[in-house]
Amino acid sequence: MKSLKIAKKVLKIEAEAVAQLGRRLNGQFDKAISLMHKCSGRVVVTGMGKPGIIGRKISATLASTGTPSIFLHPAEAVHGDLGMVMAQDVLLAISNSGETEEMTRLIPLIKKIGAPIVALAGNKKSTLVKHSNVFLDVSVKKEACTLNLAPTASTTAMLAMGDALAVALLEVRGFKEKDFAFYHPGGKLGKKFILVKEVMRTANKNPLVKESETVQKVLLKITKARAGCATVIDKNGKLKGIFTDGDLRRSLSKDGSALTQPVSKLMTKKPKVIKEDSLANEALQIIKKYGIDEIVVVNNKNKPIGIVDEKDLLGL
Repeated sequence: MKSLKIAKKVLKIEAEAVAQLGRRLNGQFDKAISLMHKCSGRVVVTGMGKPGIIGRKISATLASTGTPSIFLHPAEAVHGDLGMVMAQDVLLAISNSGETEEMTRLIPLIKKIGAPIVALAGNKKSTLVKHSNVFLDVSVKKEACTLNLAPTASTTAMLAMGDALAVALLEVRGFKEKDFAFYHPGGKLGKKFILVKEVMRTANKNPLVKESETVQKVLLKITKARAGCATVIDKNGKLKGIFTDGDLRRSLSKDGSALTQPVSKLMTKKPKVIKEDSLANEALQIIKKYGIDEIVVVNNKNKPIGIVDEKDLLGL
């Protein structure tokens, strides 16, 4: 079909536009990262029309990955919103031509405020580029539009460069999964980054028993707590092991007197542990990797404070 042929051509043109960006990268990119990383304010992203829409997405990606950012509409800027910009900020200006009227009106005002300008533009001789501190070339050979008019390949290139900036800044800032979790508390993504301490079972649902206690006594505590296991500790409250129904079954099959023996003889020694401020998703990966049902949660002093059961992690 003709439409299928067109679609393949569009994707090929846009893929090549993105590939070209990598071949053009130079010290200007490092300079842009340095400006954005060191600024004590925010990265203020601006763009008109389709580049503005791309700018909103870039700003959102920056903000969600640890770089404070807002979007400034260039037309609204000259009607009061310019007050959003401070000298401590960095302006990320996006324009294919670099000559958009609203953008060229904004440039001298930003220069007066004193905020450095990073330009994502397709015309290196444009007004925007001439007055910018850093220029990142996002030019394309042609648009993917069959008329070579609608912003298509050019906006794809802008978006890709914005992602490159956001991810590079993420690495420079040492932004980790836990930080990402803080900015994404909602939805399925948020569930993936819930902390262990938010889903663990504490003492009332996870009995702590001394290593000298008999298996029979331990079983009574497990039953009372309606738990599936017990965490075994020494006299100082340090972790010694875990006693599960699997340990019980294996012991009874070998020795009928198991119920009268101290739990220390039948428990699983050196059980898998995880810190309370770890991600629940990490606990899930450990459970899957080792084929176990529970992980003991410990604090910084290696004292058990709870347990995470596989059932607690279902749906994450």
